[in-house]
Amino acid sequence: MTIQEATIKRVRELCEERKLSEYALIYLTGMPSSTVKSIMNGKSKNPGIANIKKIAEGLGISIREFYDSDIFDDLDPED
Repeated sequence: MTIQEATIKRVRELCEERKLSEYALIYLTGMPSSTVKSIMNGKSKNPGIANIKKIAEGLGISIREFYDSDIFDDLDPED
């Protein structure tokens, strides 16, 4: 799994735990809908740590908690 795929999977996992839709996530982050949709649809190859931080904050967790998941343990090397 790539970092991009793991990030998408983690965001979806956290939203599911909180019973949040993509639109609720957009509202909670205060980010443009196009940015969140681009990340979630895999169009954004590198969403950037600032955007991940905004997503984490919107979900009510720290960036450390965001990355504290087995999802990130076995990532494929990036090109």
